[in-house]
Amino acid sequence: MVHKTLTEAIKEDHQEMYEYYDAYTKAAGDTDAQARWAHQLTWEVARHAVGEEIIVYPLMERHLGAHGLDLANHDRAEHQIVKEQLYALSGQTPGTSEYDTTLKKVMEHLRPHNDSEEQEDLPLLEPELGADGSAQAAQSFSRTKKFVPTRAHPSAPNRPPFETFAGFLAAPIDKLKDMFETFPTEEMKEALKE
Repeated sequence: MVHKTLTEAIKEDHQEMYEYYDAYTKAAGDTDAQARWAHQLTWEVARHAVGEEIIVYPLMERHLGAHGLDLANHDRAEHQIVKEQLYALSGQTPGTSEYDTTLKKVMEHLRPHNDSEEQEDLPLLEPELGADGSAQAAQSFSRTKKFVPTRAHPSAPNRPPFETFAGFLAAPIDKLKDMFETFPTEEMKEALKE
């Protein structure tokens, strides 16, 4: 069985973010569809950010020394901006001009951040991890995303172990709130792949 590398797992998440945003914008005029795609996108971004903060950034610090610490701190600061923007979205209505503007800002901030991770951070980290270490990190990253908060919590710590503890406290509440949200149907997700 071939396992994903950490870079492949991260890039896959980044691509999903772009696809969900495109689906949101293409659904303009259909408030139900826009709300579903907006929830999916913000859910994915929130989980992805915390997953990186718990798994990826500590690996950068451990394996890349002082430079890794600088990269991780820079990435955490960029995540903080996104978390604050996502939190602002939680008080807005999908499909409105206010929501559209805020979500566009989120994506405009995420694209260069994601590109930097893919083109600079991960190419430095991967050789240090090796094939097995990269596959293990990818599995840890994917597994961690199942247990972290699904909404932005900009005031929460962004470093383990405090982030991990805060995340485990917030995650059940977020998941309860998710039960009352609408998400894309399987048919909508299949249509996105076509």
